[in-house]
Amino acid sequence: MCQHQPPCPSADSADRESARLVAPHPEQGWSLLCNGVVLFEDTGELLPNGQIIAPHRPLGTDRVMTAA
Repeated sequence: MCQHQPPCPSADSADRESARLVAPHPEQGWSLLCNGVVLFEDTGELLPNGQIIAPHRPLGTDRVMTAA
């Protein structure tokens, strides 16, 4: 699918989110990546095979605990 050099990571690789944007739609809250992944603004994903990846936002600084 990808014609870039070096090629973008595939949709089933761990770094799939680093593929190039081919159709950004920030007004609708999603973007299509070169590898066919639909990336949503809440960090959820829809893979080309129909698999859903739940949102995986990092914890905010208000939730990070520090040692006393």
